[in-house]
Amino acid sequence: MDRLRALEVFVEVVRKDGFARAAEALGTSPANVTRYIGELEAHLQTRLLNRSSRKMSLTPGGEALFERAKGILDDVAEAEALVSAATLRPRGLLRLNAPLSFGVLQLAPLWAKFMRRYPEIELDVSLGDRVVDLVEDGYDLAVRISRAGASSNVARRLATSRNIVCAAPAYLAEHGAPATPAALLGHRCIGYRYAASADEWQFSDAAGRPHPVTVRCAMHTNNGDTARAAALDGLGVIWQPSFLVGADVRAGRLVQLLPDYRLPDIDVLAVYPSRRQLGAKVRVMIDFLVAEFAGVPPWERAD
Repeated sequence: MDRLRALEVFVEVVRKDGFARAAEALGTSPANVTRYIGELEAHLQTRLLNRSSRKMSLTPGGEALFERAKGILDDVAEAEALVSAATLRPRGLLRLNAPLSFGVLQLAPLWAKFMRRYPEIELDVSLGDRVVDLVEDGYDLAVRISRAGASSNVARRLATSRNIVCAAPAYLAEHGAPATPAALLGHRCIGYRYAASADEWQFSDAAGRPHPVTVRCAMHTNNGDTARAAALDGLGVIWQPSFLVGADVRAGRLVQLLPDYRLPDIDVLAVYPSRRQLGAKVRVMIDFLVAEFAGVPPWERAD
């Protein structure tokens, strides 16, 4: 029995929740998948899966093996990728997904440099704020803005961005500036629909004490540029990442509020489905982005 292949089959059966779907993903037959699982259970002398005509579930032994097997397969794939990246020329189509605002402001200026460095890579960049399923939608890589990181995918942190609460000088001249998070209840706010905490803005003070406040939003949007434009026109108070509004704050078009309080920082992540079979084209893109955002990210640098 090829034990590494058997572990790969077992992990894929669990991930796909079925023998037939795992066989399709692995490019083999359901009979071969059944054989590998049977041989693995015989070798370990324990049942790994509870199977019926309607449902499949992991046994306690199967749960333990699944967690360890994922790590083993990732380690093997990482070693293989290190060798292949050193010997294979990056080439072919690379499909990348990124959030709209970040993609336009921070990624678009980098693509010419990347393409000149790797002329045999064909780059297909898709922008949108909806979180895509990398496997189902056929992407090799995604750049994501996240407080929670990635769960079902593998992620590498590229940079960190602060969240800034701000408003236009004209709005503040009319309504004044809030002195505490609770004072935001007396202000018009502009909400971001994809925020994990919805309209509850989760501040903390210098001592780390939480100061959550559920604001009243005169407007909601699922796009950061729209929120920024509304704030610049004096509609109300927003919180948005420094990669979007940092230049406006430095130029005085927006004024940072509540400087003694912080919202949670967010990570900029390169996310990919698995370390297994991580091709040279994906690896060089990740390494390129890591290098471009190293140190102080561009949105935090003085103009």
